[in-house]
Amino acid sequence: MNNRRPLIFVTNDDGFSAKGIKCLFDAVKDIGDIVLIAPDSPQSGTGHAITIHHPLRLSKINTFGIEHAYSCSGTPVDCVKLGVYEVMNRKPDILVSGINHGANTSTNVLYSGTMSAAVEGAMEGIPSVGFSLDSFDSDADFSLSQTVVKMVVEKVLEQQMPIGVCLNVNIPDVHKSEFQGMKVCKQAHAYWADSFSKREDQFGRAYYWLTGEFINEEQTEPTDLYWIAKNFATVVPTKFDMTAHEQLSKIESWDL
Repeated sequence: MNNRRPLIFVTNDDGFSAKGIKCLFDAVKDIGDIVLIAPDSPQSGTGHAITIHHPLRLSKINTFGIEHAYSCSGTPVDCVKLGVYEVMNRKPDILVSGINHGANTSTNVLYSGTMSAAVEGAMEGIPSVGFSLDSFDSDADFSLSQTVVKMVVEKVLEQQMPIGVCLNVNIPDVHKSEFQGMKVCKQAHAYWADSFSKREDQFGRAYYWLTGEFINEEQTEPTDLYWIAKNFATVVPTKFDMTAHEQLSKIESWDL
């Protein structure tokens, strides 16, 4: 019988000093042995970017009181790649990313460094989960999130995750007494109607701030946006194959 403790890879996109990753670490530290690699600065919105134009650096950190905790000069995906190929001597049993400050519902998943780390883990054949809290408050209450993390991580370790699939878990910003439970659902069809605020610096040079409005086209459908608004945590199975399989035969008929 194998009594080896699970090896858990912890990462995020908000940086190793963020409150969210400290809460994620606390939620899983009693479940298994931890290797933690997180960016040395915030990397929100970097998506699946990797570093190719300058060297990557890993630095040991003492923040978490474990032997294998590092900050990385690169992106969340860089953290995963370095962990898998340079730091760990065996494949982790699970990769957990987060807990992100702000939800990664709907198409936000495409921009999210948190979820890109989880997708990269899935690409490496590692059962992977990205966790996000629907709050941008720097002092947000992660106590409910920690309960959800433990529940999901224990279930993933118990079950057989499909190869190439990760989980996108979003948690409502509510007190435990208001929490309604978990919903496995699809990602909403929503998007940012982007606009830019044009300004000038002290030298008269123009610069821009990205702004805009988030448009949900499925407000009555049982999607992640629908359920999180009703105080449920949402679980969306996510994969990196972006092929529109249902369109293959139609495009083939173009006789390219």
